Amino acid sequence: MINDYEIARERMIEEQLKSRDIRDPRVLQAMGKVSRHLFVPQELKGQAYEDRPLPIGQDQTISQPYMVALMVQALELRGNERILEVGTGSGYATAVLAELCAQVYSMERLEALATRARFVLANLSYDNVRIITGDGTLGLADYAPYDGVVISAAAPCLPRPLLEQLKPGGRLVVPMGEQELQALVRIRKTTEGLEEDYLGECHFVKLIGTYGWDE
Repeated sequence: MINDYEIARERMIEEQLKSRDIRDPRVLQAMGKVSRHLFVPQELKGQAYEDRPLPIGQDQTISQPYMVALMVQALELRGNERILEVGTGSGYATAVLAELCAQVYSMERLEALATRARFVLANLSYDNVRIITGDGTLGLADYAPYDGVVISAAAPCLPRPLLEQLKPGGRLVVPMGEQELQALVRIRKTTEGLEEDYLGECHFVKLIGTYGWDE
């Protein structure tokens, strides 16, 4: 029997994603499978599939479903990749990534959020995810290089360690700009240099760290 959450998730796919040029069938399938309501506070579960970010505590948010889909689609995942995510947050985007690639290493600077995300993802049996607490702007050199890097917080500039940990041919997706408004950018690392694609305007919480904003 289809429940209210499933109906809301199907509506999200049709009205928020397909209507905004999210076309990768694997991304649409993953977004349709991952239960966003499991990643938000109990009192917000009824709003889980609305077209907006929601607070998750610690002055952080779970991103708007469309923004998660857009960033993941920009990574052009095929299934065998190793991905670095900076900013685990609720773990929702982590779960979507885990549906689409071989291994996700996700960094979160706030231990309370990391602990909660580990718990939810473990309960959902995602065994291809590892969440590490630390300064995400430094990346995670132990498991580099990565096929893709996605940064789920607003950076004042491109954190150089993350670019260095990206494989040649890899993609890095990041919101960059001022604290109030950013541009979502995809950067491809090629043998000739960097190629940059503009994906639209966005608004994220600040990326805090050595190569980000001061706390």
